[in-house]
Amino acid sequence: MRGSNFYSHPGFERAGLRRRDTAWIVERVVDPGSLFVPVWRNQNLVVELDGGEPQAVVLASASITSILGARVEERLGSGDVVFLGVIEERAHFALDLSPVETPLETLHSPAVAASGIGAATVRFADLRQVGPRIDRREGALLALARAMTFWHSRHRYCGLCGSPTRSEEAGHMRRCTNPDCNTMHFPRTDPAVIMLVTHGERALLGRSRNFAPGMYSTLAGFVEPGESLEDAVAREVREETGIEVGAVRYHSSQPWPFPANIMLGFHAEALTTEITVDYGELEDARWCERDWLLTHVDDDSFRMPRLDSIARRLIEDWLHGR
Repeated sequence: MRGSNFYSHPGFERAGLRRRDTAWIVERVVDPGSLFVPVWRNQNLVVELDGGEPQAVVLASASITSILGARVEERLGSGDVVFLGVIEERAHFALDLSPVETPLETLHSPAVAASGIGAATVRFADLRQVGPRIDRREGALLALARAMTFWHSRHRYCGLCGSPTRSEEAGHMRRCTNPDCNTMHFPRTDPAVIMLVTHGERALLGRSRNFAPGMYSTLAGFVEPGESLEDAVAREVREETGIEVGAVRYHSSQPWPFPANIMLGFHAEALTTEITVDYGELEDARWCERDWLLTHVDDDSFRMPRLDSIARRLIEDWLHGR
């Protein structure tokens, strides 16, 4: 059985049935045992001790009393506080600090000091930069908090009538405040297929102009309305490289909250081998030999995808026959 990809959290209880129990949610917000995951403008709070690997920062309820004040239900209604779920019987919430210009100063005292990390290097960081170096369970929690706060920031107003919306169900739904509209809006996740195309001992890898120097990766693209996942795989490969694929096999999935995607991973077998690059999508595409990929050391001429990506997992599993 395959293990989970980065940013997934198999042991996390989302406790969806509790979201409509407002009294229970309010009790958990002020419960000293509850924990909060700070997010600031799509960045997560991490701490680095003595130059070591970064760790996620979660704050106890008591340490953010001065931030929440007595306006718990108001903060819940705004979407600044979002219930994430329960881990080891402790409620976890996302805490959006985006309206604050200097979040570290806001947290420095008493929140950060109360968490015992006041003397360490504490910063808000892009999860995409630190994710591979963070404990996987912590990374999954930060990813969920980032995804939820991003969604709230983009849905302050109703897409049907333009009226303000209000957060309900502990942050998992926003409702239009216009009584004549009353539309409910739910968090969205956009499905995207990502696939390693192979032909015998060769793998098809492409390079986007937005990638880091030298980086090549698997092909990927969004699923269109009325399209099966298998058809999306074949279409994206054909459009980007001119390659036709036959058998398409599901591999695994990965939450990718950058900003709101679910990556659906596949292996696909190529029926043709002549590459015709769509330069509107890719800068380059090439066939890479398995033995060469196994022995090449990353450099600016060619490097593998990032360690936390499902693209890397698809390639590594193929390379090692998993």
